[in-house]
Order: sequence, then C-alpha cells, then structure tokens
Amino acid sequence: MKEADAQRHGTSRAEGTRGARTALAALGGLIAGFCALAVAQLVSALVRPEAGPVTAVGGAVIDRSPPALKEFAVRHFGTGDKLVLQLGIVVLLAVFAVAVGVLALHHRRTGSAAVLVFGVVGAVAAVGRPEGSAPDALPSVVGAAVGAWVLFLLAGRLATAPRPPRATEEAYGAYDRRGFVITATVATAVSAAAGLLGRRLTSSVQAGATASRHDLVLPVPDSAAPAVPAGADLRIRGLSPFITPAKDFYRVDTALVVPRLDAAGWRLSIHGEGVARPVTVGLHDLLRRKTIERDITLACVSNEVGGPYVGNARWIGVRLADLLREAGVRPPSAGGPADQLVARSVDGMTIGTPVETVMDGRDAMLAFGMNGEPLPFAHGFPVRMVVPGLYGYVSACKWIEDIELTTFDAYDAYWVRQSWAQQAPVKTQSRIDTPRALASPKPGTVPVAGVAWAQHRGISRVEVRVDGGPWHPARLAAQDSKDTWRQWVWKWPATSGRHTLEVRATDGTGATQTGRRTGTVPDGATGWHSVVVDVS
Repeated sequence: MKEADAQRHGTSRAEGTRGARTALAALGGLIAGFCALAVAQLVSALVRPEAGPVTAVGGAVIDRSPPALKEFAVRHFGTGDKLVLQLGIVVLLAVFAVAVGVLALHHRRTGSAAVLVFGVVGAVAAVGRPEGSAPDALPSVVGAAVGAWVLFLLAGRLATAPRPPRATEEAYGAYDRRGFVITATVATAVSAAAGLLGRRLTSSVQAGATASRHDLVLPVPDSAAPAVPAGADLRIRGLSPFITPAKDFYRVDTALVVPRLDAAGWRLSIHGEGVARPVTVGLHDLLRRKTIERDITLACVSNEVGGPYVGNARWIGVRLADLLREAGVRPPSAGGPADQLVARSVDGMTIGTPVETVMDGRDAMLAFGMNGEPLPFAHGFPVRMVVPGLYGYVSACKWIEDIELTTFDAYDAYWVRQSWAQQAPVKTQSRIDTPRALASPKPGTVPVAGVAWAQHRGISRVEVRVDGGPWHPARLAAQDSKDTWRQWVWKWPATSGRHTLEVRATDGTGATQTGRRTGTVPDGATGWHSVVVDVS
C-alpha cells in the first residue's frame, strides 16, 4: 500500500512538473515574441517606422482585404479600424508565440526556427508594400533572429536530462528552472531597453516634424474665402456645426502609422505624359505663390446613407491647375494626352483624379492649411490635395509627394484595383442629425434638422416626410457656396406614437436624389436617410 501511494505521489509530482514546464514553455514563447517585436521596433526606428512588422503586416492585410471586409471595418469601427487591426495582429502573434514555445519544449531547433517564419512574413509584407524597399525587410528579419535565439536559449533551460536506468519519474522531470528565470529576465530587460530606445529615436524624428508644423506660419491668402454668411449655421442642438473642427473631421485611409513629415524636407514632383517642364517644389515654394482660401466639404465614398464620413472645413493652399499649366499640362479637351492625374502619398497610396476635372476652373488645390492652422498630421501635413465635387478616394491624396500624368487606360490607382470606380463625382446626399434614431421627443413642435451636400452643384431644396406621407419643404440655411454642405430644418408637429422620418435633397441642377438604396461600392451609396423615433 505504501509503495502504491508513493508511486501515485511520484506520478502526480511528475505530471505537475510536466505541466509547469509546458506553462513555462508557453511563457518562453511569449517572451521570445516580445523580444522580436522590441528589437524590430528599434531597427524600424533606424529604417523608418512604417517598416515595423505589425505595421507592415497590417498594411498588407488592408491591401489584400476585399472591399466588403473594408466596408465592414469602417462601418463598425470607424476611425478605430486601424487600432482594431493592430490589436488583432498582436493577439495572433501571441497565440503563435505560445504555440512555438510549446513546440520548442519538445523540438528545440524546430520551434526556434519557426520564429523565423514571423520574420519572413513581416519582411515580405514590408518590401511588398507600394512604398516598400529592400531595407524595409530589416526590422522583421533582425527581430525574428533575436526572437529565435532567445527561444532557443529558454527551451534549453527547460530541457530534461536523459532518463537514467531505474530513475524515478520525478527525478526524470528535473530541469533548470532558475536558469530559465534568469535568462528570461535578462532577455526581457534588454529587449525592453531596445524597444524603449526605438521609441525615443522615433519620437526624436517626430519631434522635428512637430516643430516644423508648429513653426509654420500660414500666409494671408491672396484670394480669401468669403465670410460665412449669416444664417449658414442654424445652431440647433444636435445639428452638425457648419465648420467641422479638425479634431472631429473624419479620417478614412489605409495608414496604420500616420506619417509625420518634416516640412523642410518635403518635396512634390510633377511629371509624366504631356508634362513639357517637370516641376519639383517644396513647401516654402508653395507658400510664396498666389494662395487661395475656400470652404469645401469633403466626403468619403465609404459613407453609407446617413453616415458620418463627411465634413466641411476652410482650406488654404495653391491652385493645382496653375502648377499643372506651368508644367505644360493641357486637359484632354485642349488636346492634352493625359486624362488621369495619379497622386502618390509617402505611405504608397495612389489616387487617380481626372485631369479635366482638376483644370475645369473649380478650386482644386494643394492645401497646407485647415481651419486657419497648418494641416494636422492625420489630415495630410504638410500638403494634401483637395478637389471639390469628387469623393476623397479619387481626389483627396494626403501626405502627397508625387503627381504623375498618365491615362485611365494605362494605370489603375489603389482603390480602383480594389473594385471601386475609376471616376466618382459626389452624389447628392442628405442626412437627419436630429432627432437621433430611437429618440423620444415630446409631442408638439419638434425641429427635424440635418445637412445636405452635392459638392460643386450645391443644394437647392430639402424635403422631409413622415411615415411615407407627403413631402414637406424644409427651411434651408444660407448657402456659403456650391462646394459646401447646407444645413436645413423642418418644424414637425409631432404626435404620439412611433414614426419614421425621411429626407431627400435636390441639387443645384434640379436633380433630386434617388430613393433607391444601393451600397457604397463601386461609386458611393444612394437612398434616403431615415430615422425612427418614439414620440411620448
């Protein structure tokens, strides 16, 4: 009986030892993964922040995701879609790290070599980005090599000696726990220091960019925007303000890390078909030119009916058409060979814009100011494109550094390769801001208010109806220009019960927006916005 108890006790201790080794092996995998990411961060600070493995893999995922998945992310996470993606990648890396840690417990070399898969994926993703180059592979490769080495050392500390004859199961399970703890502590501390150094190096570079933005003094515009007319902002509670503050302006792009460029080093090149005199300009070259200031509403093609991805701001910059003419560019209507302007961002994004549209007299500009201040980094500092009347994905290139003149037949820009249309003028849209969906206003007079937009055509009428009944004309706010949205309000004599409110707008050409509901792909959503409210 005593021998049986001792055997059961020894078996239990052995099982506990194996369980502890497995747990430590999983921890070792996580530590190795942390070391890989920390070292990769240091190396990416020396190469460029966008070359880091999480950023590179995230960018590759965005590039290869189908439009429906992108739409889902934007719809459910808004501007937080980038953070969700990064967190998802980190979680997957953690699961992978745990798996290779356990694998290394039994197959030390194989488990350690598996970490290099992490490096290969990151390197391929970084080099394969539109703006990628060979040095971008370094952060992932070096980080993975360090992670593999750390895992190899930690797995060695968990290895057990060959079982001698007649050795007890408990003795057979012995391993170097103390050595594991020391190795793990040293590796973690050194890697954390490397990661911290990488952050500081990146912050140092970004500090220069921040200082260049802080020191930038916007010129007094040669052609100032007219004062916003009295009555353009109805100032109704719950209604979007006429001018959208920069901090509230929507942001939809593919940049996981917002580029932070030093204004002094920024350059823009204009070249390609029909360019008789290639042009290269810096920011201070633009500041010395004739500048314009305009109120312009921008909208994202991903905006669903009634969605939030539209905003109105006051922009200052130079006319893009003037620069193109100086380069010898002629629009197709004047015999020019190029019908597409491909704008390239420092993050590799390409955006294709019709040359004819840019040069037809509208206030298409290279903007460096927004609402009286230099562009925020998230909105394109130091320079971005703004073209009224077109959705952002075919006009509003942020962090722009290159303009190539070509044709739509010869080149498909980034979003066109993702199943979106080559050309996309903004569609007439209207939105109910107040009352909100499922609100519970009291019976009586209830202001139903919102905004409507049809950039470069303007808004001439807005109508509201209740429960599918007759359309009622809303009162329009004063119009600033045909390139801005327009506020509206209708005083609704609300009665008790559940009601559906709908809105539609008519643009400056007399065309009324269609009630036919379509999705955003390929060239923007259509349909009437509606909200359901309970009056009680």
